[in-house]
Amino acid sequence: MTADDSFGRLDDDDYPAYTMGRAAAMLGTTQAFLRAIGEARLITPLRSEGGHRRYSRYQLRIAARARELVDQGTPIEAACRIIILEDQLEEAQRINTEYRTVAAAAPKPAA
Repeated sequence: MTADDSFGRLDDDDYPAYTMGRAAAMLGTTQAFLRAIGEARLITPLRSEGGHRRYSRYQLRIAARARELVDQGTPIEAACRIIILEDQLEEAQRINTEYRTVAAAAPKPAA
């Protein structure tokens, strides 16, 4: 990968640019917290060639939401499940909106 290629990835939300230590510092949490939400399968960080966890900005936003819930007293496993369900609901609503748009644009049968 050239320097020009890597600069293009700076705006990519899915590019695993952050080490575990940097991610924990950005979130104001511990590395153990990041490992715990990984074990709960909320996020799955990519691994560097050396086996170190790398996180994307998208994953950090999910981790930040989990931290909010945990800080409010929600057990970590429950927080992870809540976030997964919220994501599934959002996806279902997006699909429903698409179906409604297609249905509204479809020609009406002759009566």
